[in-house]
Amino acid sequence: MVETLTPSSSYRWTQFQQPRRWIPSLFSNHKTLLTAFWIAFIFSVLLWQRDATTRISFFRRDLPVRDMPQLRPSAFNLTDFGGVGDGVTLNTAAFERAVLAISKLGKKGGGQLNVPPGFWLTAPFNLTSHMTLFLAEGAVILGIDDEKYWPLMPPLPSYGYGREHIGPRYGSLIHGQNLRDVVITGHNGTINGQGQAWWKKYKQRLLNNTRGPLVQIMWSSDIVISNITLCDSPFWTLHPYDCKNITIKNVTILAPIFDAPNTDGIDPDSCEDMLIENCYISVGDDGIAIKSGWDQFGISYGRPSTNIVIRNLVVRSMVSAGISIGSEMSGGVSNVTVENVHIWNSRRAVRIKTAAGRGGYVRHIAYRNLTFENVRVGIVIKTDYNEHPDGEFDPKAVPVLEDISFVSVHGEGVRVPVRIHGNSEIPVKNVTFRDMSVGITYKKKHIFQCSHVQGRVIGTVFPAPCENLDLYDEQGHLIRRSDSQNASDIDYDF
Repeated sequence: MVETLTPSSSYRWTQFQQPRRWIPSLFSNHKTLLTAFWIAFIFSVLLWQRDATTRISFFRRDLPVRDMPQLRPSAFNLTDFGGVGDGVTLNTAAFERAVLAISKLGKKGGGQLNVPPGFWLTAPFNLTSHMTLFLAEGAVILGIDDEKYWPLMPPLPSYGYGREHIGPRYGSLIHGQNLRDVVITGHNGTINGQGQAWWKKYKQRLLNNTRGPLVQIMWSSDIVISNITLCDSPFWTLHPYDCKNITIKNVTILAPIFDAPNTDGIDPDSCEDMLIENCYISVGDDGIAIKSGWDQFGISYGRPSTNIVIRNLVVRSMVSAGISIGSEMSGGVSNVTVENVHIWNSRRAVRIKTAAGRGGYVRHIAYRNLTFENVRVGIVIKTDYNEHPDGEFDPKAVPVLEDISFVSVHGEGVRVPVRIHGNSEIPVKNVTFRDMSVGITYKKKHIFQCSHVQGRVIGTVFPAPCENLDLYDEQGHLIRRSDSQNASDIDYDF
């Protein structure tokens, strides 16, 4: 039997067969093939560059969305409550509805609010107990930069005034009071305070109240903040106030190193039992500043910061210090360990700052395994930081500074390795240096500066320590007793 081809079957056959005829003929010339290859390659590169600059997707497969783990018995998405992540829509009501829903689940283990990828503009909102706020990769919570949306709050009781102005202060973007069991975490999502407008108004003196922090948790316990990025806070970035049992880990905190005033990274304030570890901080003020109230108000409030461990950090502060204690330390600071910290390109590395009128104490402070890289002054203890809330402070309320140790301190590019400036009213007692070698950029005689200091140097310390300190060998045997612990050799000119 001879098969008869219909017009339709003949057409299908022709379609299938024709490419076999024209492909060899078209590319029989290798130059033509090479030219076509290069045209395709250049076209691909142009589209790739266009994609990189305009975010138009060509020849690119989106990264798979990471599943958000369910860390509570119940989990919600912000979009379930009307959230829109376009960077324009205000999502305050959506956050508030979500928090309200979770607040009803406390007896069932609480709830988790997932913030998906997107830009979620919002005014300040409050958290609730037994809540996890989870920021997905690519999720950005944006603080609205118009201060009329930010509520005013009473001054902190241990400060008496707003830190920058008399009267009330602005609240924080993310806030919580009297909470228990709160987690803020994610796949390195971001909380962005959009502080540029605040910084500009502050410098132009257009604000009548103290700026608000980015995240502030008050009178709370069992708090975990991890695996997120905090950036561009209007004021202090992360401020735990009178809290217990706080863990902050794997957090990145960023602000411009200049022209971002008072953007401290983490300010533990009258806090107890706290761990800060594995963080990167680069900000426009202190990287970390441990506090406990301001002058007479802090003395009256009487809540110390105690039992704090800070470890495994990289910090930069071109304006202030990598890690500070004070200056508001009137409730006392004790039992602090700072270890395995690298401080680079900073004005100061570690600093204790206080003054007459502060009262309180700084004691039992241990620094271990510090690395300084290109810092102006490495170790600072300053007792004349005279910044007071008003004229009602008691000048006879002098702080006590004692039992402070520096072990295994190394670095390079340091202008002044040590400057300890005690005075006759506030001597610095029982200071220990051991295993210190810091490369210096200035070769002046009094590069290790001391005034009214009592303590010891154990083993080898470079550069040569000041004469105020007793010298011991590695085995702890006394080599030389200091002739004068009150001698002053302070030079602020370098």
